[in-house]
Amino acid sequence: MNNVKKYDGKNVLVMGFGLSGINAAHLLVKLGANVVANDKKTPDDPSIVKDLENDGIKVITGDNPLSLADENFDYVVKNPGIPYDIPLVAAFVKKGTPIITEAELGYEIFPGHLVSVTGSNGKTTTTTLIQKMLDEGLPNATKYAGNIGVSFTKTAEQLVADDHLVTELSSFQLLGTPELHPHIAVITNIFSNHLDYHKTRENYINAKLNITRNQTKDDYLIMNWDRDEWQNIARRSPATVVPFSRLDKSEEGAYVKDGVIYWRDEKVMDTKDIRLIGPQNVENALAASAAAKLSGVDNDAIIKVLTTFSGVRHRLQYVMEYQDRLFYNDSKSTDIEATEVALQGFEQPVVLLAGGLDRGYTFERLVPYFKKHVKALIVFGQCKDKMRDAGEQAGVPVYESENAVTAVPKAWELSEPGDVILLSPANASWDQFPSFEVRGDKFIEAVEKLTGQKEQK
Repeated sequence: MNNVKKYDGKNVLVMGFGLSGINAAHLLVKLGANVVANDKKTPDDPSIVKDLENDGIKVITGDNPLSLADENFDYVVKNPGIPYDIPLVAAFVKKGTPIITEAELGYEIFPGHLVSVTGSNGKTTTTTLIQKMLDEGLPNATKYAGNIGVSFTKTAEQLVADDHLVTELSSFQLLGTPELHPHIAVITNIFSNHLDYHKTRENYINAKLNITRNQTKDDYLIMNWDRDEWQNIARRSPATVVPFSRLDKSEEGAYVKDGVIYWRDEKVMDTKDIRLIGPQNVENALAASAAAKLSGVDNDAIIKVLTTFSGVRHRLQYVMEYQDRLFYNDSKSTDIEATEVALQGFEQPVVLLAGGLDRGYTFERLVPYFKKHVKALIVFGQCKDKMRDAGEQAGVPVYESENAVTAVPKAWELSEPGDVILLSPANASWDQFPSFEVRGDKFIEAVEKLTGQKEQK
């Protein structure tokens, strides 16, 4: 661990008892801070509070008391999902108290080589591909952490100066990273996500650009080059920009030409040999290959990963084949763009399961994809009527079910040999499930119950 003296003797408030908050609180004690940990909810597991208190941490649960803002805190470490406009956080903003996230702490203690990935879609797959490529092609340890479900700080504590750490960072995390400085940063794409939190698209873009804010010309920003807007966004970075392009918009970095992945003018492999399906995964492969090449990984390691890695759970995850039907779990498709690219990955007819939380938008953009790829649509959740409208506009038969689980037997009934049964909801899960992970797990359980088989891993 690096010697981070800035927290020694300082008073620090940690807000939120998620994985990141708990690990941040314990780390801060090691760094010599006086820590207060606060969560609006009281944890169901009493051992969480006990462990914090045993480490000398004062614990306050059941409320975010505004009186905490009157205390003399030098820093606030905030769970990324807590909005800045709740009264307690807003009070610290007004006072000018530095507010950071666990990702900042992780960066501050990490002594090795840092690669950081952000974007609206494809972050987790790209992060995983990079980690696997570096682990395959370099002699020292390579781990991943961050928004991928692994604590940044806990992982950083375990690594040394010659090791690599690949971090997935959300826009929420990046808002609290004033000193973060990856040597290699990746932006997979930027759509219009989380505007309920960020309020405007420009705010969202600015949050994403925090991944490159502290970089210099000696660092690299790997950027999707397939839209003019993304090219313009990349030009706001102080780093050396390395493009990747599925549509052959640039040959300066990683790109596809005539069905072949190139790194600059060097052939790497044919796109048809990538095990992951869909155009979005070609883009993820390009971004990961660029990061690997910049890190010194040879083509053999890149090819081995891209020809064997079958996907991240809930992200266009192959579940199984049964009676000549293919089942895919794409529960992480919580926006329209993700479902668009998922559908483009299939040449076979698709029975699509879609719907979920109503965020106020409609689904006309999906109509051409429905027309081309979908033979039947099963809708559910708060936005089912809006999804139904899009299906009817496309001339696709539409059926209604209660949720993604009850839709599985109906999807089977509507399918024929050679079809794909795809859960790609285009919406968040929170109207019916606590997370997209739970939604995807329940879908897989329903498929297993229907077929009498276990998912194929």
